Amino acid sequence: QVQLVESGGGLVQAGGSLRLSCVASGSIFSIDDMAWYRQAPGKQREFVTSISSGGYTQYADSVKGRFTISRDNAKNTIYLQMNSLKPEDTAGYYCYAWVISTSRAQFSAWGQGTQVTVSS
Repeated sequence: QVQLVESGGGLVQAGGSLRLSCVASGSIFSIDDMAWYRQAPGKQREFVTSISSGGYTQYADSVKGRFTISRDNAKNTIYLQMNSLKPEDTAGYYCYAWVISTSRAQFSAWGQGTQVTVSS
């Protein structure tokens, strides 16, 4: 059993900042890629950013230069620093991880999401 728990969402004015966190816990041997996705009402879930265990990062064009993903492998935690927030960033933000369990099973895991609302 593996759980991902996000925190740090909230309401912020346009131009403001938020920092999200995602902690993975449970029967974890290691974690490969971790990522953030988001889903706005009435829209499909979309990729925001990812980070490999070695620190390689990728970003959606819509957030490049504004969002920064980071990772603490010792804590099985990733962070998302979001600056210069725009109303179109409003969405539920979901954490994703590719997990290798203590039994060496490999599978994807998702968090329950944290809401980010940006007012204009």
